[in-house]
Amino acid sequence: MNISIIFFGVIALALLWSVGIYNNLVKLVARSEEAWADIEVQLKRRYDLIPNLIETVKGYAKHEEGTLTKVIEARNMAMQANGSPREQAKTQNMITDALKSVFALTEAYPDLKANQNFLSLQSELSDTENKIQAARRFYNGNVRDLTIAISTFPSNIVANIFHFAKKEYFDLPDNDAAQQNVEVKF
Repeated sequence: MNISIIFFGVIALALLWSVGIYNNLVKLVARSEEAWADIEVQLKRRYDLIPNLIETVKGYAKHEEGTLTKVIEARNMAMQANGSPREQAKTQNMITDALKSVFALTEAYPDLKANQNFLSLQSELSDTENKIQAARRFYNGNVRDLTIAISTFPSNIVANIFHFAKKEYFDLPDNDAAQQNVEVKF
């Protein structure tokens, strides 16, 4: 009788331990998904600001149509991208590069640089870029925690049984071109 009580006690402890690990993994997945939703909210805000910025710049820089078109094309591509975080990071990088070109235009157009609407949009966009970076760091931190939990013993046993999968980081692509400043020539 003592052996059966010990046996069932060990089984109960193992079951409780497994439930605890499972619940922790579920929590980590939910946090990662919440963090990704935060990124999407900030990206949507960025997408909404870009057309207003472009319209403001168009009035001052009519012959810079190519630069402005690149921004709109990059925005449209990014809005349609539904791939992995790495793939979406590539399209977001295209927007960032195109926006750098637009902001470089202000040096050639002093009236644009002084336009209150442009300055307001530039400030909002800069604030949004900072929020995207903060959301990206938050998401990547949650992905890191999930990856550690899935990869380390003993939680990796429960993760494998219930098919928990690692998530991809939201980072810049691993190429030098993505991390270089854009050169604008007039």
